[in-house]
Amino acid sequence: MVFGKFYKKRSGKKAVSPAISTVILTGAMVAILSVALGFANNFLSSSVAEGEFDSSKQLMQTVGLQIDDVAWTVGRTETILYASQYGEVMFAPSALTYSVSVNDGAPQQYETGALMFNLPTSRYSITNNYWERIFPDQDESLTLKGTSAPVARVFVVERLPMPDGSYIRVVVAPSIRVLYSSINTSISSTYYVRMYLPVLNAGEAPRLSQSFTLTGESLNAHTVNEVTRISVTVDFPSEGSGLDSVFFNFPDNSEELDVPSMGVLPSEYDNVVLELYLSEVSVDFGLNY
Repeated sequence: MVFGKFYKKRSGKKAVSPAISTVILTGAMVAILSVALGFANNFLSSSVAEGEFDSSKQLMQTVGLQIDDVAWTVGRTETILYASQYGEVMFAPSALTYSVSVNDGAPQQYETGALMFNLPTSRYSITNNYWERIFPDQDESLTLKGTSAPVARVFVVERLPMPDGSYIRVVVAPSIRVLYSSINTSISSTYYVRMYLPVLNAGEAPRLSQSFTLTGESLNAHTVNEVTRISVTVDFPSEGSGLDSVFFNFPDNSEELDVPSMGVLPSEYDNVVLELYLSEVSVDFGLNY
């Protein structure tokens, strides 16, 4: 009768030392945590940059509206504060030149700068040659028409390469607003074409903080009677810097405004008057003391 079996312990194989096992496991955990930490940092950085980009669109739309607030009151100021880890508001002088010609006369030229929020594409990017209109919603001609029309276009553009660096930009570009009205009396009838253009000029730039101030410096009005034709064109004097017609992507680079004829018929006007209002707005960066 066999009551049990006895087994001999096999030899020739050694167990791994607990100390060595601990070192191996610790090294593996450190490697996994390093990869996870790198991924988390990249994800966090990308999320922060995307949030800044979304906020910058609202910021620059507000800037476009505030230009309209300060432009027509001399001495009025608006200071805009913003917070950004990666982006910065910049001023591009002499970005646009508007020309207004009346009755086939010599065109009068008005040069203005543009404001841009620049976010490095190393932090946030959509795709090269990306373009998106932010404001206004309807944009069908070179000039903007109506009492609710703004005096600036706001859009996003990513275009690479450009001499000043690789950025996705939210741009505020001054534009001409046109209003039409008429005054009819028993004696005469007059048709008015009113045009408004803010001219942005560079002020001081101490750059002590992420802020800039818009100030209405001057307001000039030019009046022309017996108008039969008005044409408007835009040129881009800084094309060498990449700020050309493709960058701004306006609906048209020239426009012939609708001007009624003058005559003696009831459907015609005795006089057509052009009133062109030009406002000089200075752009000062940082806190000015």
